[in-house]
Amino acid sequence: MRCINKIKNRLIAITLIICSSTGIAGCSSQEYAFPYSVPTVEYGENTGDVMKTFAHDLCVTNSDIGDSITLSENTCCGLFDLKNKKTLYSKNAQIQLDPASLTKVMTAIVALKNGSLDQILIADSDVYINEPGAQLINLKEGDSMTLDQALHILLLYSANDAAVLIAKGVLGSVDAFVEAMNNEAKAIGATHTHFMNTNGLTADDHYTSVYDMYLMFNEALKYEKFSEIIRMPSYSTQFSTASGSLRDVEVKNTNGYINGNRSMPAGITVLGGKTGTTNAAGHCLIQLASDTSGNNYIAVIMRAEDTETLYSEMSDLLLQITGG
Repeated sequence: MRCINKIKNRLIAITLIICSSTGIAGCSSQEYAFPYSVPTVEYGENTGDVMKTFAHDLCVTNSDIGDSITLSENTCCGLFDLKNKKTLYSKNAQIQLDPASLTKVMTAIVALKNGSLDQILIADSDVYINEPGAQLINLKEGDSMTLDQALHILLLYSANDAAVLIAKGVLGSVDAFVEAMNNEAKAIGATHTHFMNTNGLTADDHYTSVYDMYLMFNEALKYEKFSEIIRMPSYSTQFSTASGSLRDVEVKNTNGYINGNRSMPAGITVLGGKTGTTNAAGHCLIQLASDTSGNNYIAVIMRAEDTETLYSEMSDLLLQITGG
């Protein structure tokens, strides 16, 4: 009897192993439904169905395009036609670069995606930044303002302490916020980008590219508040200090085309953008512009050697829209 039981148990075990490893339907009378259905649509020449790719609504480039502009040796650039999804001009658009305060485009994306414009942000000791030459609004521990106010100061005045205030107020820590920035970059295809901070101050392993900046700026433009802020020549507000008093603040847009310090190229309207400057990054500018027909373009200049070169080369780049 023992031998018979042993044989029976072995047969049962072998049967269970075969069923689990091969998934033979006959091993069970119960029918299992798939967790999702597979469409039977056939994609072909005459079906009228088109499989959309990741970049179906994006401009793409993997090489230099155009040679009609005289650019300084270090300058990298790109000009992207948003209506026709076409790259009109590019030079070294995929190489790794220090983004300086162009970083704050992604800071704004993550803040707008995860925060509420009316939430109150309270500064702690991390807002104190001692790097020489860093752009600051000079926040003090205990100062408070809304996310809406902080975003205006971040994007118009490029205040580095405002970037820290936003990070800690929205996601609790700078590290968590930077992680979200890197995740967002990956999600939109910015594969030549990695962030180490929220403000763009020079740091090892903090980099992007001209093309990735186009991707990030294009994503940021989907947020109405971002588009609204970058078009403003100036901004005035009041925020609360640690002592409970109100501090008046007025900032001007750092974009020369918007604040009136630079003339726009003929036939082109500069709508708004973001500047960035450090010793490591050089002079950078990304912006939205339109032609006389109202078609929009994103233009990027990075690593220009000085301010004059930046705006001269940006104007030459924008003139490619009109064939100038």
